This record gives sequence, structure tokens and C-alpha cells, in this order.
Amino acid sequence: MPAWKWIDIPPVWLVGFCTLCWLQARHVPFGPSSGTLATLLGLALAAAGAALAVLAVREMQRQNTTPVPHQRASALVMTGVFQHSRNPIYLGDLLILGGVALILGTWPALVLVPVFHWVLTTRFIQPEEEGLRHTFGDAFEAYAARVRRWA
Repeated sequence: MPAWKWIDIPPVWLVGFCTLCWLQARHVPFGPSSGTLATLLGLALAAAGAALAVLAVREMQRQNTTPVPHQRASALVMTGVFQHSRNPIYLGDLLILGGVALILGTWPALVLVPVFHWVLTTRFIQPEEEGLRHTFGDAFEAYAARVRRWA
């Protein structure tokens, strides 16, 4: 894999989107102040997102496959959190971003959540699913029919 491909991974995109939230909070402050119910909700969302991502990575490691995008999967993981979502790491990333926007009190930055959803879907999920479809065929098709992409 070329060295530049390591930059094109979801955690880097997540940091970029969180930076946009921070910039909006710093330069165009709008939203609830720190310590409000929104901040507590943001902390809960971010913590839930991080926990979901950690559980998913652990399950992938348990199945001896990689959680790194752009790499070929050696196993079709359908256990653990993958029983409920085909993309629990990406779902966790969305929860983290939404949580960060609420923590920072940047209500307008919440529009970044659907934009990030689009980036994850087009840049990572669709190519990954094509690879899984190619590698695992009918097993992936049955899994995809049973488990939603974003649950």
C-alpha cells in the first residue's frame, strides 16, 4: 500500500471533521454553553461511539481480519456488534462526531454529521462491500440482506 493511503483512513477524516467543529465553535460560536444537557448528551454520544468502535475492532481482531480500510479482509465478521450493524466502527465515528459537536456547543456543525456519513459511505463502505462481495460471495449477500449497513 502506498504511504499516502495511510492518510486516507476514517480516523483521519474524523479528526478533520472534528477540527471543523472546533473551528466553527471558535470563530462562529452558536449553541448551548458548556455544562448543559447538550454537553452531557455529547459526552454520552462520543463515549458510546468510542465503545462501539473498540468492540468492533476487538471482534475483527478475534476473527483474525484487519480493521484497516483498503486492505483485503481475511474473514467475514458477523458476530458481536456486527450482528446488529455491518459498519459499527463507522457508526461509532458518526456518534463521536455528533458528540463532539454537542460538547463544543456547535449546533450548526451538526450538519457535518450527514456530510461525514456521505464521505464514509462513498469513500470507504461501498468499496469495502464490493471487496467483501467479491471475496465472500453468497455469504456476504446473505449477511447484507440480514444486517443493515447503519443500524
